[in-house]
Amino acid sequence: MKTFTFSEARQKLSSLLDTVRQEGEVRIRRKDGTVYAVRQVKEKVSPLEVAGIRSTLTTAEIVQYVREGRER
Repeated sequence: MKTFTFSEARQKLSSLLDTVRQEGEVRIRRKDGTVYAVRQVKEKVSPLEVAGIRSTLTTAEIVQYVREGRER
């Protein structure tokens, strides 16, 4: 895991973020010895979030097919 000084982190922010993307985490150390971790935030996506489709089926037809499928 790579550690940057606070001054390096300010001067090389773009490089620091690239390193975070590649390695998963980077640490920043201040002069007083305090250490901070920088990680990429992964956005949570709902499993129910799906792309829509274009169809010529009517709502009634879709309901009919679903009911037929449940009867099997």
